[in-house]
Amino acid sequence: MFHALGCCLSQFHKPSTDSAFAGKVLQPVKAMYKNNKFTVILPMVVAAAIVIGILLGGLVFKSASPIPRKGNLAVPGGGKLDMLMSLIANRYVDTVSLDSITEKAIPLILDELDPHSVYVPAKDMAAMNESLDGEFDGIGVMFNMATDTVIVLNVINAGPSAKAGVLGGDRIIKINDTVVAGVKMSQDEVMKRLRGPRGSQVKLGIQRIGVKELVPITVTRGVIPIHCINAAYMITPEIGYVVFAQFSRTAYRELMNAISLLQSQGMKKLILDLRGNPGGFLDQAIAIANEFLPANRMIVYTEERGGLRQHQFSNGKGKYQDLELAILVDESSASSSEILAGALQDNDCGTIIGRRTFGKGLVQEQIPFSDGSAVRLTIARYYTPSGRSIQKPYDKGREAYNNDLINRFEHNEMFSADSIHFADSLKYFTAGGRTVYGGGGIMPDRFVPADTTDITPYLREVTGRNILYRFTIEYADRHRNELNRITTLPELDAFFAKDPGLLSEFIRYAARAGVAPKPSQIERSKAIILSQIKAYVGRNTPLEDNAFYHALQGIDSTVQQALKEMSAPKAEQALNTAEHE
Repeated sequence: MFHALGCCLSQFHKPSTDSAFAGKVLQPVKAMYKNNKFTVILPMVVAAAIVIGILLGGLVFKSASPIPRKGNLAVPGGGKLDMLMSLIANRYVDTVSLDSITEKAIPLILDELDPHSVYVPAKDMAAMNESLDGEFDGIGVMFNMATDTVIVLNVINAGPSAKAGVLGGDRIIKINDTVVAGVKMSQDEVMKRLRGPRGSQVKLGIQRIGVKELVPITVTRGVIPIHCINAAYMITPEIGYVVFAQFSRTAYRELMNAISLLQSQGMKKLILDLRGNPGGFLDQAIAIANEFLPANRMIVYTEERGGLRQHQFSNGKGKYQDLELAILVDESSASSSEILAGALQDNDCGTIIGRRTFGKGLVQEQIPFSDGSAVRLTIARYYTPSGRSIQKPYDKGREAYNNDLINRFEHNEMFSADSIHFADSLKYFTAGGRTVYGGGGIMPDRFVPADTTDITPYLREVTGRNILYRFTIEYADRHRNELNRITTLPELDAFFAKDPGLLSEFIRYAARAGVAPKPSQIERSKAIILSQIKAYVGRNTPLEDNAFYHALQGIDSTVQQALKEMSAPKAEQALNTAEHE
């Protein structure tokens, strides 16, 4: 599902069958390009999906008043376009819909501009703005449709469904007397039926484990938050870990709350994971950067047509200026993510770890039309403190631009830092004199290649056919009562420790589903299989995505590199930096 300006097809962390009514941001593709071993779909396919999400994403810099228009077409100053529309309206032999013509014409005009200037039809505005607004109206459940049945994974605490008595593990069979199970109804159609204006009611027919008859439950729809923070927990006794999904209106507040919570648990160092974060509001990135920087440090500046510049500086009131910081990025980290990473890198604050970011350095202004549609028009470029424009080239057209991530893969950039070459003209220097490069994305201080070493045909088949995920659903159903009582990560680890036969159970399940055991391949992919099973099962606990990321961190080479960096003595860190330069 696409959320413009705030969410891409992102996370391998959630399969395409998941939906996020509990306020979690869907990211079914993000971790495909994460530095981990559970990448099972060809990176080239994923790259295309990431680009689509990011192209619809970006920065909302400010709002504007509606443009004067004729009919449904903006006509600043008139000219040929205005004259043509007048001729069609008044003299064309047949009666035609000018609105229909306009809806087709505007995207064609914008196609002649940069890849991030886009038209948003009125019917798409609400969905496109949801993730940035930070909320939507719904019932407050996270569900999946791994089969043809809506299965409730979790219920948002104190949300509409929780108040009405919906439980994790429930199957939604009916929605307002319409059967939605076993009829091959699409996920989008189910979502349309569950969502609705706050205060309205929806009647559910629930199939519950241990209950013969359908349980009737009426839910009064309410406001459901869409969180910027996917996970926040202590990864070691001193190191906190935060997965930061997007820069919505609530990004700064959510991140500050997460850091404060982790500090209360003993955090001395922070890993901030921006991988797959497509950006959002510029002011949120500036406010966050300010918290880590000393006074009078430039954060970012924008330059409009004609050379008008606006500079943003830190005010010296940041609470976390002394907090040791590692920032994780990858090729789907874009716009506001790059502003934050670039500001910290240019001011020698923290260590950037991962792979080169997307390369979006254009600022969009959303300009509404009177019919509820809008154009998101690029009005400026942004630059990092050292003067870097990190916008990658788009002069070869949109197709070449969209294929950039595919080209990176084909040219081995995902696997070797030596495959990345920058011209001397793109060389810049941080406040401390370190060399950094412009020309397309933020190059990390520590490169971590994509790791596909243990991806075997067996793993591809059990994940590609959704067998692994279906297994976790059935396993969670059998242990629902135990899972509902787990409230800490050590409790989750202890739960799985009591089941040493988990892998064998899965192998038998996969065999019944038609995937014959392949011992050598299973042994090679064992760590990935077990980590994914624990991650998806863990998401069925009150820990939700904290459990998910906790289960995957052991096979995530970027996270492991960050832990290595932050565990090293200061002198060793300095030596590593010198060697990198």
